[in-house]
Amino acid sequence: MLHDFPQFWWAWRAQLVAIAAAGYRTVAMDLRGYGASDKPPRGYDTPTSAADVAAVVRALGERDAVVVGLGISGRTAWALPSLHPEQVRGIVVVGAGHPLLTGHVLRDRLGAGGGLAVTRTAAARQLPALPERSLVRGDGVERVLRERSGPGWPGPDDVARYTEAVRVPFVAHSALEYHRWIARSALRADGRRFAAALRGGVEVPVLQVRGRLDPTVSTATLEAGARYAHGPHRLEELPEVGHYVPEEAPERTAALLTGWLARW
Repeated sequence: MLHDFPQFWWAWRAQLVAIAAAGYRTVAMDLRGYGASDKPPRGYDTPTSAADVAAVVRALGERDAVVVGLGISGRTAWALPSLHPEQVRGIVVVGAGHPLLTGHVLRDRLGAGGGLAVTRTAAARQLPALPERSLVRGDGVERVLRERSGPGWPGPDDVARYTEAVRVPFVAHSALEYHRWIARSALRADGRRFAAALRGGVEVPVLQVRGRLDPTVSTATLEAGARYAHGPHRLEELPEVGHYVPEEAPERTAALLTGWLARW
């Protein structure tokens, strides 16, 4: 299970317990640059993120795994069956469009009132230094969480924990580099190679999940992503929930995941 920005593995704490209790080996990891992971100067592109996850699956002694990705990690989940098919048995993408549908996501946000704030925040991440300063010294973490979530979340303890985690040295810069690569990848050779690798779609089972109040991606964009799912595909929406589905609706998310896993 892979977290979103500005989180770390703790985002999946409820599902770790519930899915393990259902009999599955369950792992939540920090992305490169987050939490206790290494924070090298490079490697914050989606292909490298996919390679990191595939390597962790092998390091755990497993042949393959179902990969669950939230937000920016949803891109990694979509990429894994194309780039590392031998390590992936299925994918769950939560609150994220397919990487080849970035234009759809931008239109979603520009066309939605709540999405405009998300778009402005995303655009600001392309600036040097200032976004890091907002996360480390200002209220940037709280603003991101509240812009994307539904009513009732996050609480003060959630804000404090994620703010503390982003203030670990080099985390803020590493986290923002993922977003900078996405924005610039269309003009880069590595971005074009990545897009070409994903055009053929995936054959593994795919579950797409969205909180109905999520301003970052629309139902229509998730439905458009189904064209890249050539195996079994399912789309689920959770009412009264925003972007951070695992924490806003922990029990419903765990039940949805365990029910879907039981089919495969």
